[in-house]
Amino acid sequence: MMTPFGSGDVFARIDRGILEPMGGPSLSLRVNIGSRTVLLSPEESRSALYGPRRDITTGAAVWRQAVTEARREPSTGDGSARLLVVWLVLPGLYRNLHRILRLWRIDRADLEAEAVLAVLAALDAADPDSPDTGGRLVKEAVNQMWTYAKRVTREVPVVDIGAVAEARNNIVSEEDQPHPSEGWELHIEPPPRREGLQATLRFAEPRARRSGRQIDSRLSGMVFRARRHAEADRIGSLILRPAGARR
Repeated sequence: MMTPFGSGDVFARIDRGILEPMGGPSLSLRVNIGSRTVLLSPEESRSALYGPRRDITTGAAVWRQAVTEARREPSTGDGSARLLVVWLVLPGLYRNLHRILRLWRIDRADLEAEAVLAVLAALDAADPDSPDTGGRLVKEAVNQMWTYAKRVTREVPVVDIGAVAEARNNIVSEEDQPHPSEGWELHIEPPPRREGLQATLRFAEPRARRSGRQIDSRLSGMVFRARRHAEADRIGSLILRPAGARR
Protein backbone atom coordinates (compact mmCIF):
# COMPACT_ATOMS: atom_id res chain seq x y z
CA MET A 1 0.00 0.00 0.00
CA MET A 2 2.93 2.32 0.30
CA THR A 3 3.60 4.74 -2.56
CA PRO A 4 7.22 5.85 -3.07
CA PHE A 5 7.87 9.57 -2.70
CA GLY A 6 10.91 11.79 -2.76
CA SER A 7 12.63 12.29 0.55
CA GLY A 8 11.54 15.92 0.79
CA ASP A 9 7.83 15.44 0.04
CA VAL A 10 5.27 16.20 2.74
CA PHE A 11 3.50 12.85 2.39
CA ALA A 12 6.81 11.00 2.69
CA ARG A 13 7.61 12.80 5.92
CA ILE A 14 4.22 11.79 7.31
CA ASP A 15 4.95 8.19 6.30
CA ARG A 16 8.20 8.27 8.26
CA GLY A 17 6.53 9.95 11.22
CA ILE A 18 3.98 7.13 11.47
CA LEU A 19 6.08 4.13 10.50
CA GLU A 20 9.37 5.25 12.03
CA PRO A 21 8.45 7.18 15.20
CA MET A 22 11.39 9.01 16.74
CA GLY A 23 11.98 7.73 20.26
CA GLY A 24 8.33 6.83 20.86
CA PRO A 25 6.21 3.67 20.81
CA SER A 26 4.58 2.53 17.61
CA LEU A 27 1.04 3.78 17.15
CA SER A 28 -1.91 1.45 17.36
CA LEU A 29 -5.69 1.67 17.34
CA ARG A 30 -7.93 -0.22 19.76
CA VAL A 31 -10.93 -0.83 17.52
CA ASN A 32 -14.29 -2.22 18.66
CA ILE A 33 -15.79 -4.51 16.04
CA GLY A 34 -19.07 -5.90 17.29
CA SER A 35 -18.37 -7.61 20.59
CA ARG A 36 -14.64 -7.83 19.90
CA THR A 37 -11.86 -5.34 20.58
CA VAL A 38 -8.96 -5.54 18.17
CA LEU A 39 -5.60 -3.82 18.43
CA LEU A 40 -4.50 -2.70 14.94
CA SER A 41 -1.16 -1.31 13.83
CA PRO A 42 -1.10 1.64 11.39
CA GLU A 43 -0.46 -0.75 8.46
CA GLU A 44 -3.35 -3.01 9.53
CA SER A 45 -5.64 -0.02 9.96
CA ARG A 46 -4.83 1.24 6.47
CA SER A 47 -5.23 -2.22 5.00
CA ALA A 48 -8.68 -2.42 6.54
CA LEU A 49 -9.58 0.79 4.69
CA TYR A 50 -7.92 0.26 1.31
CA GLY A 51 -6.66 -3.33 1.13
CA PRO A 52 -8.04 -6.06 -1.15
CA ARG A 53 -9.85 -7.65 1.81
CA ARG A 54 -11.22 -4.43 3.22
CA ASP A 55 -14.46 -4.65 5.14
CA ILE A 56 -16.99 -1.82 5.42
CA THR A 57 -17.75 -2.56 9.06
CA THR A 58 -14.09 -2.74 10.06
CA GLY A 59 -13.27 0.34 8.01
CA ALA A 60 -16.00 2.38 9.70
CA ALA A 61 -14.69 1.23 13.10
CA VAL A 62 -11.16 2.31 12.17
CA TRP A 63 -12.29 5.79 11.10
CA ARG A 64 -14.47 6.15 14.20
CA GLN A 65 -11.66 5.27 16.59
CA ALA A 66 -8.98 7.25 14.76
CA VAL A 67 -11.07 10.42 14.54
CA THR A 68 -12.27 10.06 18.14
CA GLU A 69 -8.72 9.78 19.48
CA ALA A 70 -7.54 12.67 17.31
CA ARG A 71 -10.28 14.97 18.55
CA ARG A 72 -9.62 14.00 22.16
CA GLU A 73 -5.91 14.67 21.82
CA PRO A 74 -4.95 17.66 24.03
CA SER A 75 -3.35 20.70 22.47
CA THR A 76 -0.25 19.97 24.54
CA GLY A 77 0.05 16.46 23.05
CA ASP A 78 2.54 15.36 20.43
CA GLY A 79 -0.05 15.38 17.65
CA SER A 80 0.47 11.70 16.82
CA ALA A 81 -3.25 10.91 16.85
CA ARG A 82 -4.03 13.68 14.37
CA LEU A 83 -1.06 12.67 12.25
CA LEU A 84 -2.40 9.12 12.09
CA VAL A 85 -5.71 10.37 10.69
CA VAL A 86 -3.86 12.33 8.00
CA TRP A 87 -1.80 9.24 7.17
CA LEU A 88 -4.95 7.15 6.81
CA VAL A 89 -6.36 9.72 4.36
CA LEU A 90 -3.30 9.79 2.07
CA PRO A 91 -4.07 6.73 -0.12
CA GLY A 92 -7.34 8.38 -1.09
CA LEU A 93 -5.43 11.39 -2.47
CA TYR A 94 -2.78 9.80 -4.71
CA ARG A 95 -4.89 9.57 -7.88
CA ASN A 96 -5.93 13.23 -7.83
CA LEU A 97 -2.46 14.33 -6.75
CA HIS A 98 -0.82 12.66 -9.74
CA ARG A 99 -3.52 13.92 -12.10
CA ILE A 100 -3.01 17.53 -11.01
CA LEU A 101 0.77 17.23 -11.34
CA ARG A 102 0.35 15.89 -14.89
CA LEU A 103 -1.94 18.78 -15.84
CA TRP A 104 0.03 21.66 -14.36
CA ARG A 105 3.57 22.48 -13.31
CA ILE A 106 2.90 22.93 -9.61
CA ASP A 107 5.28 22.45 -6.73
CA ARG A 108 4.45 19.03 -5.32
CA ALA A 109 5.33 19.87 -1.74
CA ASP A 110 2.95 22.87 -1.80
CA LEU A 111 0.14 20.73 -3.18
CA GLU A 112 0.65 18.04 -0.56
CA ALA A 113 0.81 20.66 2.20
CA GLU A 114 -2.55 22.07 1.06
CA ALA A 115 -4.09 18.60 1.30
CA VAL A 116 -2.74 18.04 4.81
CA LEU A 117 -4.05 21.40 6.01
CA ALA A 118 -7.46 20.59 4.56
CA VAL A 119 -7.59 17.28 6.43
CA LEU A 120 -6.65 18.91 9.73
CA ALA A 121 -9.26 21.63 9.26
CA ALA A 122 -11.96 19.09 8.40
CA LEU A 123 -10.96 16.93 11.33
CA ASP A 124 -12.01 19.63 13.78
CA ALA A 125 -15.60 19.37 12.50
CA ALA A 126 -15.67 15.63 11.74
CA ASP A 127 -18.29 13.40 13.31
CA PRO A 128 -16.66 10.12 14.44
CA ASP A 129 -19.99 8.30 14.36
CA SER A 130 -20.82 9.27 10.79
CA PRO A 131 -20.62 6.28 8.43
CA ASP A 132 -18.80 8.42 5.83
CA THR A 133 -16.30 10.23 8.06
CA GLY A 134 -13.27 8.99 6.13
CA GLY A 135 -14.85 9.78 2.77
CA ARG A 136 -15.57 13.33 3.85
CA LEU A 137 -11.99 13.87 4.97
CA VAL A 138 -10.66 12.57 1.66
CA LYS A 139 -13.12 14.74 -0.27
CA GLU A 140 -12.11 17.91 1.60
CA ALA A 141 -8.44 17.27 0.86
CA VAL A 142 -9.08 16.50 -2.83
CA ASN A 143 -11.21 19.63 -3.25
CA GLN A 144 -8.54 21.77 -1.63
CA MET A 145 -5.83 20.40 -3.92
CA TRP A 146 -7.89 21.25 -7.02
CA THR A 147 -8.81 24.67 -5.66
CA TYR A 148 -5.18 25.47 -4.93
CA ALA A 149 -4.00 24.17 -8.32
CA LYS A 150 -6.54 26.24 -10.25
CA ARG A 151 -5.71 29.35 -8.22
CA VAL A 152 -1.95 29.22 -8.68
CA THR A 153 -2.22 28.51 -12.41
CA ARG A 154 -4.11 31.79 -12.79
CA GLU A 155 -1.39 33.77 -11.03
CA VAL A 156 0.76 35.92 -13.31
CA PRO A 157 4.42 36.48 -12.33
CA VAL A 158 5.43 40.12 -12.00
CA VAL A 159 8.68 41.94 -11.69
CA ASP A 160 10.42 42.15 -8.34
CA ILE A 161 8.83 45.34 -7.03
CA GLY A 162 11.34 45.58 -4.21
CA ALA A 163 14.30 45.43 -6.58
CA VAL A 164 12.75 48.03 -8.88
CA ALA A 165 12.10 50.37 -5.97
CA GLU A 166 15.62 49.90 -4.64
CA ALA A 167 17.15 50.63 -8.04
CA ARG A 168 14.96 53.69 -8.42
CA ASN A 169 15.88 55.03 -4.99
CA ASN A 170 19.60 54.53 -5.64
CA ILE A 171 19.71 56.86 -8.64
CA VAL A 172 22.74 59.15 -8.43
CA SER A 173 21.90 62.83 -8.41
CA GLU A 174 23.12 65.09 -11.22
CA GLU A 175 25.59 66.76 -8.88
CA ASP A 176 27.19 63.41 -8.01
CA GLN A 177 27.35 62.04 -11.54
CA PRO A 178 30.81 62.00 -13.18
CA HIS A 179 31.20 64.41 -16.09
CA PRO A 180 33.24 63.41 -19.15
CA SER A 181 35.99 65.74 -20.23
CA GLU A 182 34.62 65.89 -23.77
CA GLY A 183 31.20 65.54 -25.31
CA TRP A 184 27.81 67.08 -24.65
CA GLU A 185 25.12 66.88 -22.01
CA LEU A 186 21.44 66.79 -22.89
CA HIS A 187 18.93 68.16 -20.39
CA ILE A 188 15.21 67.66 -20.85
CA GLU A 189 12.64 69.94 -19.22
CA PRO A 190 10.30 68.79 -17.81
CA PRO A 191 11.72 65.34 -16.93
CA PRO A 192 10.21 62.35 -18.76
CA ARG A 193 7.17 60.80 -17.14
CA ARG A 194 6.35 57.12 -16.77
CA GLU A 195 3.35 57.35 -19.11
CA GLY A 196 5.60 58.69 -21.89
CA LEU A 197 4.92 61.18 -24.65
CA GLN A 198 1.40 61.31 -25.99
CA ALA A 199 1.94 63.26 -29.23
CA THR A 200 4.46 63.92 -32.00
CA LEU A 201 6.77 66.82 -31.15
CA ARG A 202 8.52 69.43 -33.27
CA PHE A 203 11.91 70.87 -32.27
CA ALA A 204 13.04 74.23 -33.57
CA GLU A 205 16.00 76.54 -33.00
CA PRO A 206 16.20 80.30 -33.57
CA ARG A 207 16.72 81.33 -37.23
CA ALA A 208 19.86 83.26 -36.34
CA ARG A 209 21.59 80.03 -35.37
CA ARG A 210 20.74 78.12 -38.54
CA SER A 211 22.88 80.30 -40.87
CA GLY A 212 26.26 79.58 -39.26
CA ARG A 213 28.61 76.97 -40.68
CA GLN A 214 30.55 76.19 -37.52
CA ILE A 215 27.89 74.12 -35.81
CA ASP A 216 30.14 72.96 -32.98
CA SER A 217 30.84 76.54 -31.97
CA ARG A 218 27.13 77.19 -31.54
CA LEU A 219 26.16 74.04 -29.60
CA SER A 220 26.95 75.52 -26.23
CA GLY A 221 23.66 76.39 -24.63
CA MET A 222 21.62 75.48 -27.73
CA VAL A 223 17.95 75.19 -26.76
CA PHE A 224 15.31 73.37 -28.79
CA ARG A 225 11.72 74.25 -27.99
CA ALA A 226 9.29 71.34 -28.02
CA ARG A 227 5.72 72.01 -29.18
CA ARG A 228 2.89 69.68 -30.11
CA HIS A 229 2.42 71.72 -33.30
CA ALA A 230 3.15 75.21 -34.56
CA GLU A 231 0.27 76.94 -32.79
CA ALA A 232 0.36 75.06 -29.49
CA ASP A 233 1.92 76.11 -26.21
CA ARG A 234 5.45 75.00 -25.48
CA ILE A 235 5.51 71.79 -23.46
CA GLY A 236 9.24 71.38 -22.87
CA SER A 237 12.83 72.10 -23.83
CA LEU A 238 15.93 70.19 -24.88
CA ILE A 239 19.11 71.94 -23.73
CA LEU A 240 22.49 70.87 -25.10
CA ARG A 241 25.66 72.00 -23.26
CA PRO A 242 29.32 71.02 -23.34
CA ALA A 243 30.00 68.31 -20.76
CA GLY A 244 30.74 69.88 -17.38
CA ALA A 245 29.76 73.35 -18.52
CA ARG A 246 28.36 75.74 -15.95
CA ARG A 247 24.57 75.71 -15.84
